[in-house]
Amino acid sequence: MRVYVPLTLPGLARLHRTGQAGPAPLTAYAVTPALREWYREGNQEELEYAALSRAAEASLRLLAADPDAPRRRVVLAADVPDRTAVADPARALSAEALGEVRLSEPVAVAAAASVHVDAADAEAAVAAASAAVADADKGDEDARFTVDGAADHELLWYAVQEIDRLV
Repeated sequence: MRVYVPLTLPGLARLHRTGQAGPAPLTAYAVTPALREWYREGNQEELEYAALSRAAEASLRLLAADPDAPRRRVVLAADVPDRTAVADPARALSAEALGEVRLSEPVAVAAAASVHVDAADAEAAVAAASAAVADADKGDEDARFTVDGAADHELLWYAVQEIDRLV
């Protein structure tokens, strides 16, 4: 199963140093049955982009918790055994948890398919979004507008071999 693990640049550096993202359990995003149901008309590529986008927003929450991290969203795309990624049935149908899975094992760098990171020109929008994400989660429409502004910046794609250049 392809999963999208939200990180920060310091988290990516830890992955590079230790060889894994973890410890488990980890929150990640994937094309779950609930996400498929939500985006009924989406093809597989669109569904994977939706899961990636959910992980990018989760990266904002990690940035909000780490004021020293550079203001760039980071998402690790990895292929993990299906048995290690489980959606919480109690939360699966809630809009805020669409695509969310809990990983029961750390994600080895060997399982990584790619890394997605904001460009430097997104830092101001990502900084504002990470400051606003908690209020957006509580229903503040102005904060949601700010968070959505970060989504206007497409994450750049990097091969796993390029992680050392990113950190």
